[in-house]
Amino acid sequence: MKNMLKIIVLASLSAFSLPALASLNILACEPEWGALATELGGERVTVYNATTALQDPHQIQARPSLLAHARNADLLACTGAELEAGWLPILLRQSGNANIQPGRAGYFEAAAYVRMLEIPARLDRAEGDVHASGNPHIQTDPRNIALVADALAKRLGQLDPANAAHYQARHKAFADKWQAAIQRWEKQAAPLKGMPVVVQHKAFPYLSRWLGLHEIASLEPKPGVEPSSGHLGEVLAQISRQPVKMVLRAAYQDGRSSEWLAERARIHAVALPFTVGGSEQARDLFGLFDDTLQKLLAAAK
Repeated sequence: MKNMLKIIVLASLSAFSLPALASLNILACEPEWGALATELGGERVTVYNATTALQDPHQIQARPSLLAHARNADLLACTGAELEAGWLPILLRQSGNANIQPGRAGYFEAAAYVRMLEIPARLDRAEGDVHASGNPHIQTDPRNIALVADALAKRLGQLDPANAAHYQARHKAFADKWQAAIQRWEKQAAPLKGMPVVVQHKAFPYLSRWLGLHEIASLEPKPGVEPSSGHLGEVLAQISRQPVKMVLRAAYQDGRSSEWLAERARIHAVALPFTVGGSEQARDLFGLFDDTLQKLLAAAK
């Protein structure tokens, strides 16, 4: 009898010491939303990212391993705003997972919760890679991350009501820390306000709005269209009349055109991490913006 009681006690203690099992399988289209889901879900979520920081999120393949994750996902967290239009519809169709289809609780678009910039007055594919809903690169402004975090925490609680309090508590802790970080970043970034820059791709309007950067020109003549030597020459001539401090690109982009301009204009070519994993320092959302500001401020000097 004593041995039986001892076994029961030990079994009970072991149960309390076991780590909590994940409740939700999350497939994130981009690393920033995977990182945010991890911040909000902790041990209650298992997260898989469909893309990396060194891939163009517009263009990836719906490979078999990705399809397997889509079939088993409870939540699909994407940017939306047509960013994934080239591959996500195929993934959704072939996954056979009704829970993550548009209109269902398991389908989450971050762009639905922020104010979009650069919404085109008219749609014309001759103008390049334009998005009807506006520029989709919303993750470069940390204030957008805060808005998406609030919506995503609520969605996690909706999908997993038993752990809703857990998600809200983690959201509260993240939001407090995030707002303090935004204040710190904005104080550090004060010297950047009004600074003229060139961008390789129209990927930074949210970053520029937040920090007050002044985008003078883009190396791409149209979004998604590689610059010709003639266009690069025009940009070089333009910035000889309107001097700039740096040319910006995302970590996943080929830097040859940026380096070409930087060498001839004697300015800095800056590769920003753009998302989590885009640099050694950008290991999470906080590191993403720490490193972004560090690189901008270093080039500004």
